[in-house]
Parts: sequence; C-alpha cells; structure tokens
Amino acid sequence: MTIRVLLADDHRVVTDGLRSLIDARPDMKVVALAANGLEAVRRALDEKPDVVVLDQTMPEMNGTEAARMIRERREATRVVILSMHSSAEHVERALQAGATGYVLKSAAGEELVSAIRAVHAGRRYLSAPIAEDLVERMLNGSEDPVSRLSARERQVLRMLADGYSILGIANRLSLSRKTVETYRERLMEKLAVRDLASLVKFAIKHGITEIE
Repeated sequence: MTIRVLLADDHRVVTDGLRSLIDARPDMKVVALAANGLEAVRRALDEKPDVVVLDQTMPEMNGTEAARMIRERREATRVVILSMHSSAEHVERALQAGATGYVLKSAAGEELVSAIRAVHAGRRYLSAPIAEDLVERMLNGSEDPVSRLSARERQVLRMLADGYSILGIANRLSLSRKTVETYRERLMEKLAVRDLASLVKFAIKHGITEIE
C-alpha cells in the first residue's frame, strides 16, 4: 500500500528536496504540494492524502492552525509538523491541534520518512529531543498558560500578534470593535500582561504566532 503524502512549505527548495526523498521510497508518494497554510488545507481536502507534512512557519496560516483545520475536516488524514522550534509550547500547540508527528527541521531526512510511516500506522512520532523535553515538563508539573484561553481568545491573540488592528480583527471575525477590545482586555488579565507588546511576546514564545 502506497502512503499518499502532501507537502506544505513556503520554500520551494525544501519541498523539492523532501519530495525527492519521499518519492524515492517504494511505499510512499507525494501527491500534492502547497506553499502556505491555507493552500495546504484546500489541497488536503481535494487530494485526500494519507499524511500531510506541514512546515510550522508559513504565510497565510501557520502549520499548527492548518493542522487543526485539516483534522477537523478530514479526520482520516494524519499530520506531521516540520519545525525549527523545539520548545514544549510549540510542540504542545501542534499536538493539541491534532498533529501526531513533530519533526525538527535540523533532523529532517530519514527521520521524516520514519515519522510518516509511524503516523500512518496510527502511532505518534516526536524527534528525540522533543520527547525528552515533554517528559521533563510533565515530571515538573508545568502548567501551560495557553490552556486557560478559549479558542476565540487564541484567535484574537494570534491576530493581534500578527499586526491586525482592533478594527481589522473586528471586520475579519464579524465582531464589533467593542467586543474585540473586551477580548484584548480579557487576554491581558488572564495572561497578566499590561500592553500589546507583551501580548505579542507571549504569542511568539508560546507558539501561537510565528516570526521569520
């Protein structure tokens, strides 16, 4: 049985290299490519791949949010996140979004092939350094502050961090300006920060938004 794979990365040289690597395996084949998160979601729904490999940092929509949308609309498709970020916050966000694999870009290659096979077989796959960090975090009983936020609060926080104005968020989400301002105030209260700059720093640190 051939594992049908979709690759999503905004750097063509990366997708070309990974495509050659994957297509060289007799048990898997790349059936589609995408250059951003939104395109990855559309291609996943059209092509119905067995596994989607998503770069964490992409324009339009990051890998974590694309993973969430793909899993919500097509539960049978497995997702592997390919990322340069190894922090527990980034990994937890991806797993909570429905990804079952998380591979560091620094280790991409044969490890990605192993991850694709593992998630297709119904198992989780995490790069070794990531697995160790998560175990350490669990043993220390660290609380994830993002878990206190609702889905809408996370959405507003991501858009604030991405540079949207209050009015821009209101228009995009079909909300009133006052409602968005209330969300912003609630975010600052829950996260114990005092200004927009601190909210942006929090969003970057915890993997809610990305910077190049």
